[in-house]
This record gives sequence, C-alpha cells and structure tokens, in this order.
Amino acid sequence: MQSMPRKPSGAHPFKPRALFRLCCGSALASLTATAWAQAEPAQAASATEAAATELPSIIVVGTTPLLGIGTPLEKVPANVQTIRGREIEQQHAPTITGYLANNAVSVDTNDAQGNSSQTDINYRGFTASPLLGTPQGLSVFLDGVRVNEPFGDVVNWDLIPQAAISTIQLIPGSNPTFGLNTLGGAVVVATKNGRSNPGGNAEVSAGSWGRKTAQVEQGGTIGSNLDYYFTANVTNDNGWADHNSSRLRQAFGKLRYTDADTTISLSMGGADNTLNGSQTIPSSFLDNRKQAYTYPDTNQNQVGYLTLSGDHYFTPNIELSGNVYYRHYRNKNTSSNVNDEFGTVEDDGDIDTVQATNDQSVIVTDSYGASLQLTLLGKLLGRDNQLVIGAAGDFANSHFTQASQEAFFTDSRATVGIGAFEPQTDAKTRNENYGIYFENTLSFNEQWSMTLAGRYNWAKAVIGDESGVQPLLDGNHTFSRFNPAIGFNWNPTPAFTAYATYNEGMRSPTAIELACADPAAPCSLPNDFIADPDLKPVISKTFEVGARGRVGNSTTWSAAAYSTTLTDDIQFVSSQGAASTLGYFQNVGKTRRQGFELAGRTQYGPLGVAASYSYVNATYRSTWTESSASNSSADADGNITVHSGDRIPGIPANTVKVRLDYAATPKWNIGTNLTYRSSIFARGDEDNQDDNGKIPGYFLIDLDTTYNVTKQLQVFATIRNLLNKKYSTFGILGENFFNGPNHTFNGAAPVDEQFLGLGAPRGAWVGVRYAWK
Repeated sequence: MQSMPRKPSGAHPFKPRALFRLCCGSALASLTATAWAQAEPAQAASATEAAATELPSIIVVGTTPLLGIGTPLEKVPANVQTIRGREIEQQHAPTITGYLANNAVSVDTNDAQGNSSQTDINYRGFTASPLLGTPQGLSVFLDGVRVNEPFGDVVNWDLIPQAAISTIQLIPGSNPTFGLNTLGGAVVVATKNGRSNPGGNAEVSAGSWGRKTAQVEQGGTIGSNLDYYFTANVTNDNGWADHNSSRLRQAFGKLRYTDADTTISLSMGGADNTLNGSQTIPSSFLDNRKQAYTYPDTNQNQVGYLTLSGDHYFTPNIELSGNVYYRHYRNKNTSSNVNDEFGTVEDDGDIDTVQATNDQSVIVTDSYGASLQLTLLGKLLGRDNQLVIGAAGDFANSHFTQASQEAFFTDSRATVGIGAFEPQTDAKTRNENYGIYFENTLSFNEQWSMTLAGRYNWAKAVIGDESGVQPLLDGNHTFSRFNPAIGFNWNPTPAFTAYATYNEGMRSPTAIELACADPAAPCSLPNDFIADPDLKPVISKTFEVGARGRVGNSTTWSAAAYSTTLTDDIQFVSSQGAASTLGYFQNVGKTRRQGFELAGRTQYGPLGVAASYSYVNATYRSTWTESSASNSSADADGNITVHSGDRIPGIPANTVKVRLDYAATPKWNIGTNLTYRSSIFARGDEDNQDDNGKIPGYFLIDLDTTYNVTKQLQVFATIRNLLNKKYSTFGILGENFFNGPNHTFNGAAPVDEQFLGLGAPRGAWVGVRYAWK
C-alpha cells in the first residue's frame, strides 16, 4: 500500500515518482492486517512537488505484475488485500503460509505433505501447492517475476525469502493482466530496499521440536543515488512428528540506483532446503499421531535467481518499466511407496512379492524472460485516463528423470532398497509463453470510473523422450486465448467505494498433465510419464461485486460477493483409488467457486481488533465418473459418479478469523489469533457419499508477545495451538496396507480407510532481536 498526494483541483490525480516506487496495494480489504500501513517516506523531486504533499493522501494499488505507477484504490474493482512484511514480523510467523492462514481473508491451508514448509495455500477455493500434479489456480509473483515453476506450475513457498518481504498483495479473481494460471487470483510479493529499510538487525529463536532459527538483515544507502539490502537466514527443525524434519537456508540481496526520473534494481537470491514429510496417515494410526505411514519422503529444493528491473519517467505522465530475469531450479524427490503390483500375477506366472518401491525423481529447470510496460497518464474525451500497455515473454527448459528401486518394509515401515535404481523416465520439456496486455482506467467524473483490461496469451509446451524407449512421450502443444476484463467503481464519498467487475483467465495444461493423460496408460505421480493425448486449457470466468470504506479515523471494512466458473477443469483421476499415485489427468467439465467475504478492523485505544468471515461454495457443475475404490459408495468396478452440485473436496465452506493486538505498555504488545475452519470432504469422496463422512472442522488459538527492552533489544515469544487441539487439515481415501500387528505390512488384506493430514500440536518458541542503525 502507498499513499500519494492529492493534486489541487483541476490537476491530474495520478502524480508519479517516488511515492509510486514500491509495489502497491490496498489494506482496506485486508481486514486481518494488524494496522493501517503508513506511507513510506517520499522523496520530493522539486520544491513544487514537496508543497503538494501537504494535501490529503490516497491509497495506490498495483494491478499489473510489473512495478509501476499503480492505480488509486478508489478506482480498483476488486477486494484486494495487502500485508506488510512488518506485520508478518510482528507475529513472528515461522512460514508465509502460516501467516496467511491466520490473517488473510478467504485463505486456508492443508498439510497434505506433512511438513509445515510444504503446505498448500487455498484462496477462495483455488490452490497454490508445492505438490507436483496438483491442479494450480493461483499465479504467484516475486518482484514481477512469476515463480510458479514451469514444470507443473507448482509453488515452492519455502523458496520465497520471507525476511525480505516488503508487501504481499492478494488480488482476487481472474485478472487477465497477470497472465496464465490466474484462475482464482494472484499473489504478488514485493521485496524490501535499502532506502526504505535502513539499518540492520540480527535475530535468533528456539523452542519446541528442536526448532532453531538465525537471521541477519542489513540495508542502507551509498551516497545519494545507491542503496542496498541483504538478508540471510537458517532454520533447523526436527519436526513435530516422526520423519518430518526441515533444514532451510535462504539468502537475498538487492542493489538499486535511483534519481529523480530513473530506478534500476539488481536483485539476486538463493535457497537450499531439505524438507522431510510424514505423509497422510490412516485413521487407525491415530493412537500415535506422530508416526509416519511410510518413510523416507524427502524434497530437496534448490534455487538461484537474478533479476534486473527498472523504470524511467520520460515526463511526469509517461513511465516505462521492465525487467529481465534468470532462474535455476532443482528439485530432488525421494519417496517410499507400496508396490502397486504387489500380489499380482507376473508374465511368467509368479506372484509379485515385492512389498515396496523407492522412487527418485529429479527436476532441473532453467527459466528466463523479460517484460516491458508503458504507462500513459492523460486525458481521453476530456476525462482523466490511465493507460497501461505491456508485453512479456517467459521461457523454460526442464529435464525430468525418474528411477525406481525395489524395496521391502521394516517393522517401523521404513523402506530398505533391494538392488539398484532402475531408470523409468528421461524427458525434456520446453515452455514458451508470450503475453500482450493492456489496462485502461477512465474517470467519468469524481464519482464514477471504468476499467477495461485484456491480455492475449500464447503458450507452447514441447515434450521429448530422452531415453529412446518412450516415443509416445514426444509431443508439441500450443494454446492461445484473449482474456478480457471490465469493472466499474462508484465513489459517492471519500469514505465509501462500491464496485462490480467481470474478468476471464486461462490455465494451459502443464507438461506433466499432457504427458499423463491417457486412461489406458496411467502414470505414477510425480513419476512415470507414459502417453501424450491432448487436454483442453482451463478457462475461468469471474463475477464480483463489493464495497469498502472507513468509519471515522480508526475503523475500516470491506464486503465482497463473487462467482468463478471453470470450464474444462483438469483433475487427476486415480486408477487404483484416491490414495494411489497411479492415474491420469482429464478434463472433467465445469466447476464453480462462489461465495462472499466480510471483514473489518478498528482500534479502541490500546486494543486493535480485526475480524473476517468467508463463505465458499465450491462444487462440480458437470457429471463424470472416476475410480475411487476406497469410497464406500463405489460400484463393483470401483467407480463413483460425481454429479453436478457435489462439493469439491478439501475446500471448507466457512472460515472465521479474529486478530487482537493489545499494547499493554508502550514497550509491551500482546497478540492473539483465533481461527475457525469448518469441515471438508476427503479427496476420493468427490460424490460426497463415503461412509467415513467429512473431516471435522477445528478452532485454534495462537499467542504472540513482544517486549522492547531498549530501542535496540527486543525479546519475543509465540505459542501455536494453545489448547493443544487434535485436528486435521486434509483427508484422502485409500487402502491401508499396514493393518498387521503394530501396524506392520499386510499387503494381502489391505483395508479401506480415510487418510488424514494432521495439524501440529501445541508448540512454543522464544527469541531475541537486536537492531542497529
């Protein structure tokens, strides 16, 4: 969020320069934010502009991926939320996803992977997940660069440098200017700079489950035109459950040049993380919630990236911005699985007695691209007008290899390999994405404005077999579409805004979906690629109406109602039950997420209160058949029929969030988050008929406190899940192969069960931060 001066009567309302230098956003819609963010110090380009800053300020929102002038909030037809990095720091949230789950409206998470750094974010029923094969519905940007990995569109939240975050902006709907994958919304992350964040600090913390963290941060200026920023952190966490430890290493740096008309920024970062997961566990395992179903399951994520960006004002009304980036990403996944062929008759007539397989996959991606954006401020038909025109090209080369090793299970369900790893897949993919977009905001008068926007996307995915033994893997696919948007804003008073909007978006099928789409040749995720028939792109169409405003100087509120319909939605259809990794992707017709959200924030002296309620009705709108043999309603062939109106699993209908901040003294602050999430259906129960029923909802209380011993020294403490609730955030139906004595392997008689992704028990941490100028 930014403030900018309101020009005197008759002048253009969008006066640019230093006040627009940050990524912008609106806190009016982020009612769970801890406070109204204040404008960062502006640099006056001249004495004339300095005089103008004495007038009342307005809020500016960034509505395109690139940093630019932005749009005044009163003219933005969307319920945008903005979260400041300092708000994340105030709550001492260990992960970005954890903070969003506690504070952001219409956001919840699930722990399908069994590691707190690998959770899925669900926003209005759309997902941004690190799990390969999950249908993604949110686009995520870091300083204008899309970080949905090209191979699978996954989002690795652990690779985003949390300490470097200046703002996180949640933009709802199918905003076409953000390009591919913006079906339900965009998450835009902007990083800090040294001019706005001078000085430094060092922080350490420790507590439950052996979690230890250390972090350093430093920013400043060099002369009058250069500034720098750097941060690095390490985390070692043994994990609250067996075999779900984490080791994270992150670093980020930025060097900027600024003058009255130009900003040039060079940023770079990297991460090297090892994340172990405990998977979902059968309900019969709940006698010991810490145990893993099988292990090991490890993700090793590494990334290095470099971004050169800049903007230049040719005149106060003409601004050109752009970026160029390179990103190198490597993921190595090792997973332990029950052998899908156990107990079957082999070609030689023998029974397959191999209990398990160790699967190992490696993805290496080099991605690069560039964007250019021109903003023109002026008059159209005698009315104030802002026109943004942009173009972007994103390219990626990925190499995917997968190997499998036969194994057996120990009594503790660890896999022990037998022999060497045998290659299964060796493939290369090439992604090319081009986009041309525009956004025009026309002010009819002081009360009414209209926004027109659109983007033409052209995407190409080429898949090639490198092994020489899987020619069906070869394929060449192209997708293209123009996506429009229109919105209207009404501002009868400075304290009230109402809006209505319609927009469309597109997601092209990923390489992993295209290479695993043949029902006659199912593949194992995230592993074997088999065949390559066509899939249709997913098209989203969103309607939204809403309002927001102020009451007095300390109270803000927002309300919105929306409906997003997807055509040709893509879903992974299991061929051996929902918990099996064997299956294929297919278009399943229409799905819809619709609902409403209410939020408000106020300040009563030393007490700040923020509250939100969101309702999401996520349903299938077409009838289709899938294999879900572990569903009690399945027919003799193991199939279920999903009907129009059945609820989509994993998406809660109701969420309620309350944040309380109490300044007990000028030095001591106490905060609490109260979170309620309603029940969900398990994956595999798409027909909502399984006898296991829903995964129950839950209510959680988190506490945090900060005490400033001196201006430089701060101590803090946090408690998560204060009441030590036993709860689950995710569910899936499947076969439990470990129903022998003490949960040992019994492959001859598996039992259908509901598998659960468990939430963490109570945990507490303390820390110290020392700051310097």
